[in-house]
Amino acid sequence: MTSSFIFAANRTPFGRFGGALAEVRPDDMAASALTSVLAKVPGLDPAAIGDVAWGCANQAGEDNRNVGRMAALLAGLPTSVPAVTVNRLCGSSLDAAITASRTIETGDADVVIAGGVESMTRAPWVLPKPERAFPAGNVAAFSTTLGWRLVNDRMPAEWTVSLGEANEALGDRLAIGRERQDALAARSHRLAHKAWEDGFYDDLVTPIPGTTLERDECIRPNSTLESLAGLRPSFRPNGTITAGNASPLTDGASALVLGSEKAADIVGTTPIARIAARGVHALNPQDFGIGPVEAANKALRRAGIGWSDVGAVELNEAFAVQAIACIDAWDIDPELVNTRGGAIALGHPLGASGGRILATLAKRLRAANQRWGVAAICIGVGQGLAVVLENVT
Repeated sequence: MTSSFIFAANRTPFGRFGGALAEVRPDDMAASALTSVLAKVPGLDPAAIGDVAWGCANQAGEDNRNVGRMAALLAGLPTSVPAVTVNRLCGSSLDAAITASRTIETGDADVVIAGGVESMTRAPWVLPKPERAFPAGNVAAFSTTLGWRLVNDRMPAEWTVSLGEANEALGDRLAIGRERQDALAARSHRLAHKAWEDGFYDDLVTPIPGTTLERDECIRPNSTLESLAGLRPSFRPNGTITAGNASPLTDGASALVLGSEKAADIVGTTPIARIAARGVHALNPQDFGIGPVEAANKALRRAGIGWSDVGAVELNEAFAVQAIACIDAWDIDPELVNTRGGAIALGHPLGASGGRILATLAKRLRAANQRWGVAAICIGVGQGLAVVLENVT
């Protein structure tokens, strides 16, 4: 089989819930990210794109049915270019990149666009259909923004606790206290702000036409251990998880151009990273926060390397406590992780985050002249996903 490579990456700025991107439909947001990444490879004939694999966790509203196909059409791609939407919740766009890489490695296509989108602001309320016609009483609407909804009664109660409660329990079990969580959150904001000030994200982020947002909206550069310590717990009266040490609800999209070894002639540029290996892992639903641990370990084994070979890690910070738990389990230097900020500062639009961490990892490897890197993400309902990248520049 051939290898698969990343040739280009781009994303929108990530907007705060109800913020600067609140009026942008998710299919338009996805089309914008797709258009921006294709602008980086002007030599690519869009008709040569073999497929589009697009991640989205919701799909209950304007991101309807197959938002990947909608985005491709809205971006002006030829109607002959197919598209699929992938849903592995928080790992959707990372899984889309994995789907694209497998398509390339099996020879089914030479060029595939991967990415993902989420508008958590515009996620609708849904009404379940009644079991019988014409109910006389009131009905309840369920928010589709985040977490469980319309839960099946056959699910054990411990599986369906809130994401926050699940991670409070994880912190209890692993003795990860509030101070460590707040320290990681403050670092995330500090490094994200510095990365923007240093110009790191300038060529990775393109504003959406018609909007004013140029940088990620949730970064709070003045966050300190002291200011974060003053926030109230969000899920338990005496808990450790707050709005400051968990990722915010966010809107955004990300996109990547992937291709085969011979795709350089088709794309018109050289690749920046190789998809060296992939790993997926599942465990008890309430333990989803540590799902990345074994997913990354599997990917490293498949790549034929170990943690001592890894020069950079991008770990999605859904919650500070679960990020710390993963770093502790891997027994790696925390300074290898998220050196340009993480999701606590940058935001976590569910379907787009995997594409963000993959693109950031590829650039970090080039900037530091490191060969190997790991991108990993936890996934609600008890899963983790990881990709090993090899720098080929």
